[in-house]
Amino acid sequence: MKFSFKSFFSINPASLTICSVLLVVILFWVGTPILDLIELKTYDLRFLSRGRLQPTNAVVMAVIDEKSLDTEGRWPWPRTKLATLVDILSKDGAKVIAFDIGFLEPDENSELGFINKFGKEIHNLDIRNDKLADFITASRKNADNDLALAKAIKNSSATVVLGYFFHMREADLEYQIDQKEIDRQLHRISPSKYPFIIYEDPDMQPLPFIKAYAPESNLEIFSQATDASGFFSVAADPDGVVRWMPLIIQCGEDLFPALALSCVYNYFDRPQLMVRVASYGVEGIQIGGGFIPTDESGQILINYLGPPKTFHHISISDILHGKVARGTFQDKIVLVGATAMGTHDLRATPFSPLYPGIEIHATVIDNILTQDFLTKPKWSRIYDLLAIILLGAITGIALPRLGALKGLLLATGLFFLHIFIARWLFVHTNVWLNVVYPLLAVAITYTALTVYHYMTEERERKKIKGAFRHYVAPIVIDEMLKEPGRLKLGGEEKILTVLFCDLQGFTGYSERFTPHEMIAMLSDYFEKMTEQVFAYQGTLKEYVGDEMMAIFGAPLEQTDHAQRACSAALAMRDRLNKLRAEWASMGRPPLRARTGVNSGPMLVGNLGSQYRFAYGALGDHVNLGSRLEGLNKAYGTEILIGENTAQLVEDSFFLREVDQVRVKGRVQPVQIYELVGNSGDSLPKEMKQAFSHFAAGLEAYRQQHWQEAIELFTQCLTLLPEDGPARTMAERCQIYQQTPPPTDWDGVFTMTTKE
Repeated sequence: MKFSFKSFFSINPASLTICSVLLVVILFWVGTPILDLIELKTYDLRFLSRGRLQPTNAVVMAVIDEKSLDTEGRWPWPRTKLATLVDILSKDGAKVIAFDIGFLEPDENSELGFINKFGKEIHNLDIRNDKLADFITASRKNADNDLALAKAIKNSSATVVLGYFFHMREADLEYQIDQKEIDRQLHRISPSKYPFIIYEDPDMQPLPFIKAYAPESNLEIFSQATDASGFFSVAADPDGVVRWMPLIIQCGEDLFPALALSCVYNYFDRPQLMVRVASYGVEGIQIGGGFIPTDESGQILINYLGPPKTFHHISISDILHGKVARGTFQDKIVLVGATAMGTHDLRATPFSPLYPGIEIHATVIDNILTQDFLTKPKWSRIYDLLAIILLGAITGIALPRLGALKGLLLATGLFFLHIFIARWLFVHTNVWLNVVYPLLAVAITYTALTVYHYMTEERERKKIKGAFRHYVAPIVIDEMLKEPGRLKLGGEEKILTVLFCDLQGFTGYSERFTPHEMIAMLSDYFEKMTEQVFAYQGTLKEYVGDEMMAIFGAPLEQTDHAQRACSAALAMRDRLNKLRAEWASMGRPPLRARTGVNSGPMLVGNLGSQYRFAYGALGDHVNLGSRLEGLNKAYGTEILIGENTAQLVEDSFFLREVDQVRVKGRVQPVQIYELVGNSGDSLPKEMKQAFSHFAAGLEAYRQQHWQEAIELFTQCLTLLPEDGPARTMAERCQIYQQTPPPTDWDGVFTMTTKE
């Protein structure tokens, strides 16, 4: 497949291949939700194709399953049962006991409420009996289920790790948490925060961590019983599947670890623990001699080992009733949590849509203990880009040289080859490489070249149409393609709006810049301005030197042609301001433009001769539009519109009446207005006051009260020193003070030049 720079701008196999690959590269770089979702599904399929792996025997799960609910009653149970569970696990030699359960509220099953009520009633009845008082006090202690569990936690030979969760966003809550309560909750979990954070760049801002609004910690009685805790908050991908586990969440000024990491930390007898932050984000977590790689925000890809019950499940009812062999929990991390359907702690994972949340934490613990991590390394993004380019290029180079069947076989072979490579690397090296985008490059390139092969006539038609668009507005082309009969001489009279825009002093830059630079600047300017005209469905008439003309309301009927023209004029002004800032850094001159807009009856159509004709408009109001553009120079304005246009748009835009003038070559005077902005724009207070002074000054000027008008225009200039109309009118009043106009003066200023 031969390729040249010129061929890139035509439709051929080379340009189609390049554009297809470039499109996929852009989609990959910016991220496309639907494609990213498909990629997540292929990621899940890689787990299923890999099959089940054997977990470490260091993790055991004590679960609230259906059997436990049938035996012990509905959940939640009295916390004395959990206290008994902690005692049994501790006596059996468990190293760490972790609760994937939050003890956020007092135990509702406790008899403490009744005893307190009974004691209060005895007090109210003024019954004084020391033995009765001692009995109530002792009963109160024995009936406090929360106290019983707290004692079991505190006295446990195993380290008990409590779970809690974070409210991630304030907006997600239906109530407000005051700062004192947030601080109180943070204080409860503060003993478990990360002790060290190592920054490659100490001044790094913003910090890359996932941020939470407030923690929902365990009751104070439990937080005091153990200083080990970790959050069990997990977040699902857009499709609802849990693939990542955050190991770090920032709340307030501190960083807090996940429940799984806190379990491992205590299982290893609390070695050195630190978060390493590189310049691009979180690098990973150092725990003793091991290292946990994370993404930039501190999340780990969960390397799922298999479907539910891959880890050893033991029913809590069996533990409580002594049906578990001694030594089962010796030196183990025991996770306590729910797996029963009614407990609502089931998540979607690559292996199953109903996967116990507790087993997700067990999986992460296993990943850390075995240092068996799934990764999406930084070089994988480069590999994915190269795969997109390489597969697309091979398809584009080979396909034009092959027949239909061989081309299909080639594309199919490349398709499955990349799937095989991505799966092999996933299974054998635990690396996640993108499948969807490289395959999309093959599919799009194959489709584009196939369509090109069978639709050359359509390609030529589009090529001609594309070339024609360089000369007239796209909307005109579409109309002509629909009705070729309109390509004839002549026209029709319609009420339209014309827009003229001219660069101020552009030719003066020819001494400083070469012709090539001048043309480049002018082309860049015209391109940006034409985009604004087309955005409001205007028809570009022509470029003459550094001036451009556009028509609104033809060839398509537009009842709001005046509004469209004014909107385009404001958009052109705003775009020129941005362009001026861009050019300043390039050493180009600060361009300023003058724009005139006028509405009225005009002759519009294809005008010219049988040898050459062009779409355009003629008439007195077209000429007036050109004169209005020139009047900007006299009044120091950017956009002036005629009275006809002002009447059509006065409710949609903020206008300022500037003067009443008689332009050269026209007897009838016209009121001119400055187009300031959209009616919904918020104008500065000083500008509103200045415009009010100007309006009063204009009225005094027309009454020939020259000194009053000068004072009002001067007040306007005090507020807006750069206001051109105020300066022009003040100077004119000073002249009229010295040389008054004729006695029959009608307030119209006659222009003697075209400006």
